[in-house]
Amino acid sequence: MTPSRAFEVDALMFNAFERMVAFRYLRARKGERFVSVIAIFSLVGIALGVATLIIVMSVMNGFRQELLGRILGLNGHMGIYTTTGEPLRDFDDITAKVRALPGVVQAAPIVEGQILMTSEQGGASGGLARGIRPEDLRARALIAGNIRAGSLAQFEGDDAIVIGSGLAFKMRVGVGDRITLVSPQGRATVVGTVPRIRAYRVVAIFNVGMNEYDSSFVFLPLAAAQVYFRTPEAATQVEVFVQDPTRVRAINLEIRRALAGRPVRILDWQDANSSFFNAVQVERNVMFLILTLIIIVAAFNIISSLIMLVKDKGRDIAVLRTMGATSGNVLRIFLLCGASVGILGTGIGFLLGMLFCWNIEGIRQLLQSLTGTQLFSPEVYFLSRLPAVVDPNEVTQVVLMGLGLSLLATIYPSWRAARMDPVEALRNE
Repeated sequence: MTPSRAFEVDALMFNAFERMVAFRYLRARKGERFVSVIAIFSLVGIALGVATLIIVMSVMNGFRQELLGRILGLNGHMGIYTTTGEPLRDFDDITAKVRALPGVVQAAPIVEGQILMTSEQGGASGGLARGIRPEDLRARALIAGNIRAGSLAQFEGDDAIVIGSGLAFKMRVGVGDRITLVSPQGRATVVGTVPRIRAYRVVAIFNVGMNEYDSSFVFLPLAAAQVYFRTPEAATQVEVFVQDPTRVRAINLEIRRALAGRPVRILDWQDANSSFFNAVQVERNVMFLILTLIIIVAAFNIISSLIMLVKDKGRDIAVLRTMGATSGNVLRIFLLCGASVGILGTGIGFLLGMLFCWNIEGIRQLLQSLTGTQLFSPEVYFLSRLPAVVDPNEVTQVVLMGLGLSLLATIYPSWRAARMDPVEALRNE
């Protein structure tokens, strides 16, 4: 191959000569270790930035999805109440009309109220009691699929109760034990208000994985709850589950049309939990912006390392130019030097991030065993395990951002190298 062909500019790809020179410059030799160390730090910075972004975004996605699934799985997608705050007397008719609507998966009358619970073993706790028909509770996969002790087959009669695992631990009770419910809304007597007190037998214990619910929710048969809360033949709300929670507003309008003329109000999950999920989304966006700074700092390291490399290789650039290399050859040589660091760092970060997300719960357990501390308290974060849901679109966005910033960082130093005057460079030597 003639020299002119060897130095021919290839507009579509880096030719063999450019690759050879670029990779030779990337290898540290005596007297060039400092530049190589900066390049290594740049590579590590980009890898850590990309990996951290993937991990944090995946954890935030998992956190939101787990909360949404558990909150909606236990509370329903919307509730139908009276406009006056009084119990619903015609709840069966409302339930039948709502169940007939397309997109509605389940509708169930509910009686609920705040209570204080005590046990013979000395435990005491506050909570929320919900009365529900046995067949409706068995149809709820979140409860029926997470029974840890007992059976929902025993959930019937006037003294049965289903409680969460966290509450069972606090009350020190198991299946077959009794807990006493105390309602603050007592009955008036000549000696004052006397609270309503009733003992119930624990027939099942559930664990949905959300500490707030496992530690405070109890379920009673609907008829027993109506007697206890003094709402005979009435319900406090009709709870509705829909097929697609994101379309809850459209189904809300359908329910309003079906119940036109009735004094009811409908509260969906987006209204009830809007501030909570908005806070999670804001936190997610802020974390993305903050962690992006890691990649930006690493990109600046690439700029500094390339500028130093260009300055150190001034004589070599001049020799290459005098031998026939074009300014385009020099430009692509240094582009390849910087791009190699960025591409390799982004690839390593991608692999680290994905491996961490796939094994995040095992890593958490390992760190907890090594440090002896609880890294993810369910009392604080509501969840009993650390979730991670990888979104391919977000991962692609992070990888492209890492590659893009890395390539942008190489443009100015490469342009400076291409514009270097070989005569001046040799004269300064």
